[in-house]
Amino acid sequence: MMALDAQSKAFGGLVGGVDGVTSGVVDWAAREAASRGVPMSRVLYQEQQVSRKALLDALAEHYGCSAIEYDERLPVPPELLMTVSVEKAAKRGWFPVIKDMNGTVIVAAVDPTDPELHAEVEADFAPARIEYWVALPDDIKWYIQDFLHAAPGGLAGTERTGHAFWRNNMAQWRTRLACYRTDMAKARTSLVLVRDGLAFTAIAATLIRSVSIHTPPALDFSILAVGVMMLIGGIPPYLKVRRSRLTPPRNQTLVEVTSATLHFLESFHYIEHDGGVVTPTKATMLARLGDLLANYCTILYPSPGSQERTHLARERNVLAAQRTIGACYRTIYSRARTGLSFVRTGVSFMSIGIGLMTYFGFNIHTLFDVMVILFGLLMVIDGLFWYMPVRKEQAELPRTRSAVLAQ
Repeated sequence: MMALDAQSKAFGGLVGGVDGVTSGVVDWAAREAASRGVPMSRVLYQEQQVSRKALLDALAEHYGCSAIEYDERLPVPPELLMTVSVEKAAKRGWFPVIKDMNGTVIVAAVDPTDPELHAEVEADFAPARIEYWVALPDDIKWYIQDFLHAAPGGLAGTERTGHAFWRNNMAQWRTRLACYRTDMAKARTSLVLVRDGLAFTAIAATLIRSVSIHTPPALDFSILAVGVMMLIGGIPPYLKVRRSRLTPPRNQTLVEVTSATLHFLESFHYIEHDGGVVTPTKATMLARLGDLLANYCTILYPSPGSQERTHLARERNVLAAQRTIGACYRTIYSRARTGLSFVRTGVSFMSIGIGLMTYFGFNIHTLFDVMVILFGLLMVIDGLFWYMPVRKEQAELPRTRSAVLAQ
């Protein structure tokens, strides 16, 4: 507080030097700052539109030193941060910002003439030469927030690191979802091969059992061999994928993990009013997640402009969350397509089995027909179990998509 009082005295030099700044304005700003417990400089540049450069020029003239403004692009050497504590730097209002080629440490300070501040800085950086530059209190706060570590959500630099961590989590989950979709595509490809093999086998079985169609036995058995080879080639890859990747996770698991990757909203996004997008409650959890993101899509323009990067990081995370939800939808629908592929293959098996049984009647080959029908029936039932859960999402998807595009 003593440092803030010292800066307040320096702003008397603004009177007459900046358009619109009178002694009355300075006195009013001093009273407002004291009553609110905030720096006077913040009142001047936020509410009186006094430029930050004018404030820094007045401070530099008052203290007879250089001035420095916050810039998150400044490459603060890591060795300067090893001994600096958040509490100490924030209480006295200082931060090490530069170490030049001669080893001089440049410290930004609210009051460069404070002897207690000098003692703290020298305890950390002696015997190096130290030079003090004046900075606004908010600039010191932003430097501390940007370069020192603290709990997520409280500091700008740490917040961006936290956002990057959650973006990586979402990216890893989308990659896993892409792997699931690839595995399901492999299964559908294998089922196509199975259906083709079944077609060749059915043709061969028909030719072999027919008494009205006379073809060379070598041709019949060649067609049968091709069909059997295609069946043998298609079924094992399908069964391998079916056992290893396609049973877990189910739709609910996919949605729950997707929801877990959106947990960052609770730590880094703050809704302080009821001005969010109000949408009717959806029937499914995934659709509700899609609607939830609309409340967090806000472009903010902080001061200084360089801090906008933190807020844009929030926007990137919300967009990443939308892509993650979209990836979950695609994966669920990929499961549905795979289920329909099961159904299609099962119907093919059943149709061929019923057709052969109906045409040729009951004979020694009927056991083969029955096995084909049963195998097809099991595939149809399995496919319906994959497809039916998606029916609930299907009714919600168009409105969710419109809400996302409206943002």
